[in-house]
Amino acid sequence: MGQASNICGGVVRRLLPAELPGFRDHLLRLDPDSRQDRFGMAVSDDFLRNYAERCFGIDDVIYGFVVEGMVRGAGELRGIGYNLPLGFGGSAEAAFSVESEWRRQGVGAELMSRIVRAARNRRAETLYMSCLINNRAMLQLAKKFTADLRYEPDESRAQISPKAPTPATMLSEAADDFTGFATAMVDLHRRVFELR
Repeated sequence: MGQASNICGGVVRRLLPAELPGFRDHLLRLDPDSRQDRFGMAVSDDFLRNYAERCFGIDDVIYGFVVEGMVRGAGELRGIGYNLPLGFGGSAEAAFSVESEWRRQGVGAELMSRIVRAARNRRAETLYMSCLINNRAMLQLAKKFTADLRYEPDESRAQISPKAPTPATMLSEAADDFTGFATAMVDLHRRVFELR
């Protein structure tokens, strides 16, 4: 879990709420199979636009895989149910999406390591992930993080019990966020000058 890890020509970092358009555009670029893997069903562009607008809430943590200023993958963490908000225990849900050109290159593992650390630092007692039974890459990734897998006819549910946070995990996330913010500002600066 290095700080703003360079991988496949991109960087994994926390996305800022102002980057909602980039996150939305990433979701819209997902091919039909990737959309099915991420949402467990076929989804339209309108569904994705509406979904993206509901992200970046107070209980949401989103890490992105960013290549040359464009979000190409995302790991999402949010509190679920009627539990207390993240940071006060309870349950959380994780979800991942990576565009097809960057799959099977370690991007998902980097995103997942950030999400598990974020859940740990927010004292989530249980972290849930759902994926289709034929999504072998996600099932292998869940096993790598010692998830308890439960299989149902069409999908499997992974359940991870994050450890308690430590000063090292808290500091690691804070340093990651600081580095990610600096990288986001460089990306924004680059885009502004490209528009001129």
